[in-house]
Amino acid sequence: MGTDKRERQKANRVKALEARARRERMDKIRRRGIKFGIGIPVVMIALFALARTTSDDSGANDIVDTTAVSDTPDTMPGDEITGETPCPKTDGSEKRVTTFERAPQKCIEDGKKYAATFDTSEGTIVVDLDTDKTPQTVNNFVVLSRYKYYDGSYIFRTDPSLDIIQGGGQDNTDGPGYVIQDEGNQFTYSAGDLVMARSSGPDSGGGQFFFVTGPKAKVLDYRESDPASQGTYVTFGRVREGLDVAQAILALNEGGGSLGGAPSRPVQIRTVTITEK
Repeated sequence: MGTDKRERQKANRVKALEARARRERMDKIRRRGIKFGIGIPVVMIALFALARTTSDDSGANDIVDTTAVSDTPDTMPGDEITGETPCPKTDGSEKRVTTFERAPQKCIEDGKKYAATFDTSEGTIVVDLDTDKTPQTVNNFVVLSRYKYYDGSYIFRTDPSLDIIQGGGQDNTDGPGYVIQDEGNQFTYSAGDLVMARSSGPDSGGGQFFFVTGPKAKVLDYRESDPASQGTYVTFGRVREGLDVAQAILALNEGGGSLGGAPSRPVQIRTVTITEK
């Protein structure tokens, strides 16, 4: 029993050190964002802010609660890559990496099409990735997936007010350690879209994403007639199979929290597998 207790204490110390290191990395990125005017990369601030704007004339400058929406189980630990991020192996043999010093180089091949299969505890979702319109965003997602960044993570947000479910981190403050540039800013959203999550500032996405499951996400649309409209969240894929699974996950919403609420039971992303043709 004493040995078991010591092992648990050791594991808790390791987990605490990893959490501290993650906070320090994110603080560094936030400071960098403030310095260059790109905004704090706390994912999805704008979604909640915009949801408020539709019913509140005070606008998008309101102070927004950006705390995590749920206590999801801890994700599996992963390795760290410092310096350049090399292209991962494509055969699924890479070790899991959760922290990167730099955004990845180009690893997807011109002329190839890519799909992502999300094996979740609620079912399978298959997405065709859009390399034609958003090759850089797809490249980022493919690299993270092949480094198993998403494996063992959770869908931590379900928001019926926007018809979205969000994942790609422990909570809405989590990230891979870098940010990427946006590819476009005049998007409209419909059920089945896979979209890059980011803050209200441009070029602040990293690893998080959300699925659009219904029509309410249209409040996020770009509208040419409305200069205050959004459309700034980059859509980089389209669900081919499993939209009903995403909708069922949204239906698990238990309310509470500033970002719509968490699912009533943990929804784990077991693996994200990339296929190409």
